[in-house]
Amino acid sequence: MKVEVDGRELTLTNLDRVLWPTPRFTKGDLVDYYTRVAPAILPHLAGRPLSMVRLPHGVTGRLFLQNECRGAPDWMATAELTLRTGETRRYCVVNDAASLVWVANLGTVELHPYAAPAERPDEPPALLLDLDPGPGTTFADVCRVALALRRLAAERGLVALPKTSGGAGLHLYARLHAGTNFETARTLGRALAAATTRELPDLIAPPDARARQADRVLVDWLQNDPRRSTIAPYSLRVDRAPGVSTPLLWSEVEAATSPLRFNPRAVLRRIDEHGDLFAAAARE
Repeated sequence: MKVEVDGRELTLTNLDRVLWPTPRFTKGDLVDYYTRVAPAILPHLAGRPLSMVRLPHGVTGRLFLQNECRGAPDWMATAELTLRTGETRRYCVVNDAASLVWVANLGTVELHPYAAPAERPDEPPALLLDLDPGPGTTFADVCRVALALRRLAAERGLVALPKTSGGAGLHLYARLHAGTNFETARTLGRALAAATTRELPDLIAPPDARARQADRVLVDWLQNDPRRSTIAPYSLRVDRAPGVSTPLLWSEVEAATSPLRFNPRAVLRRIDEHGDLFAAAARE
């Protein structure tokens, strides 16, 4: 099937392939979702090297992570990154709806952009804190930590924005001043984690913890790294059913007692109602 997106002709294939059997969600539904969510998600992808989690044969088949931008059309933007191993890879950069649809046609479910644009690889636009609940903790515990971090960030002049991770945790983003580098972002992230630990010592893992701990919420500030990528706002997640990493209202965090999960249709309705709740995290 040939379609035109942003003046580019694309060939879409195998649109009836079932990615999730229950509820039924096909590759055509995947492409349709990313086409419709493009205005909201593109500001969070543009300019950034992208890692892609693909499910070409659905959740019952093999999934794999693709970094190298193989087979891309000549009009698609790419960026080279040098890995810690010294190897250089060419990544896809999704700047427009045509590029997003091309990526979706590969069976790409999850979109993981790097934290900084390729043109300014040491200047992350936003601070990221990944709140990861350990065994014995609840989503209400995660929300309690998120609310404490929001207040502590505000005391430092930062406006924190929450989104679901797509799993059991939350991600908090806070826009940084132009020119902030990763070292400064990590220092700030650790300081916030340490301050929150002092307030909630029986709930939060020590700030230098590297893994989840029983009865503790891990505040992972190490995501602020030029060689780490994180699930994008509005990206689908690989799970039992199609879910989305979804920006939240703080009132939803305050009221939540169980994990907040949203399917693609619900997310599109939320965008119609609220716009992009994460717009400030992407604004240049």
